[in-house]
Amino acid sequence: MLIEWIVTTTLASLCVYLTIMVFYFKTLLKKEKLGSVVVKNTLGDAEVVIRKYQVQLQRSLGNIDILSDELTKVKNDLKSLRTRNSQYRMESDKLRHQIKELQGKIEALL
Repeated sequence: MLIEWIVTTTLASLCVYLTIMVFYFKTLLKKEKLGSVVVKNTLGDAEVVIRKYQVQLQRSLGNIDILSDELTKVKNDLKSLRTRNSQYRMESDKLRHQIKELQGKIEALL
């Protein structure tokens, strides 16, 4: 009878312990699932933000390429304008020199 009582008490205690452990692990599982959902939502939001910034970066890089091309064109135009300006100066100097020569000849004739 004592052995039956010890076995019954042990089995009852084991059942109570296992029931408590089942509820404990069930609660931990729920918390883990909630944490997993939060992490998934956070990662989804982060992916959306990353895509948004990636698109903006691609647009900016495209704009930079366009601006670089325009800058190159403007530099080339500036070089050609400087070249033309120096040619015009040389021609202007030649014309002034010819005017001075002609003025000298006119004064000599007068």
